[in-house]
Amino acid sequence: MSEQLAIGVDVGGTKIAAGLVDAQGVIVTRVREDIADKSPASVVAAIAEAVRKIRSHADADIHHVGVGLPAFLDTPRDIAVVVPNLGWRDVPARALLSDALGCDVALENDANVAAWGEYRFGAGRGVNDLVAVTVGTGVGGGIIIGGRLFVGAQGMAAEIGHMTLVPGGLPCPCGKTGCWEQYASGNALVRIGRELASVVSADATALKDLGDGTVTGITGTHITAAAASGNELALRAFADLADNIAAGLADLVAILDPGAFVIGGGVSEAGDLLMKPLQEAYERRVLVDLQRAIPLKVAVLRNDAGLIGAADLARFNRD
Repeated sequence: MSEQLAIGVDVGGTKIAAGLVDAQGVIVTRVREDIADKSPASVVAAIAEAVRKIRSHADADIHHVGVGLPAFLDTPRDIAVVVPNLGWRDVPARALLSDALGCDVALENDANVAAWGEYRFGAGRGVNDLVAVTVGTGVGGGIIIGGRLFVGAQGMAAEIGHMTLVPGGLPCPCGKTGCWEQYASGNALVRIGRELASVVSADATALKDLGDGTVTGITGTHITAAAASGNELALRAFADLADNIAAGLADLVAILDPGAFVIGGGVSEAGDLLMKPLQEAYERRVLVDLQRAIPLKVAVLRNDAGLIGAADLARFNRD
């Protein structure tokens, strides 16, 4: 029975989510640990404590452990080159984790493990060539080719949020300008909404009144609520965002020709407010009908995708 179980760990900027996952992608037990100290030693200790708690609930010692880290990973050397949310640079993350947990650890980028989770048990099930796009605060991604996670020669493939969409455009925290995530993320939706609301209109006033009455008080939640009630300005913000997302998807289609896209992240939870204009914009931007037929699917595992995917990758890598 223990061979069918694996532990998945999803590391965020402020918390660690971990769970015991069975071979069908069902979370049997879950725990959560807060990250108070972001140093490598403290985070690894918090991961070890989460894994210890899960092992204590299991009938047998579990040695399949997968960890999703929000990092640029040098996979050949098992080094976390940069972990922006934790402030790490050149940390031998896999070795530290393996020593702390007493077993080999499958270490992967957090967006990649989420993509794997959706491929194995979610919206991408049965699609052996797919691209998962996470539209949240930024834009992340994961690529499955031939039923295998594609990580590239250095392990840093699918950093799609940093494709250049607008040369010389908006500055990105990565140091570049014009990155896709500056135009296609939750932060971009807020910026677009605020820009549209800066022009006096009844819809702008209604949107601002959902917050503190100012343009700078507008949030993504306000824009979503206003769009759901038919506010034309908020609907325009979603349409503009969708067009920016579609521009990047069209580039990915030209390069990868996937069998499907899986769209996840917090913004995707707006449902048809995003997906309807996105489908329309996508069909305008691709070249041929075969590309237009590539489905855009909404992720279904939501916040559990990374945890489930990390656990399954640990099992998959052992099988």
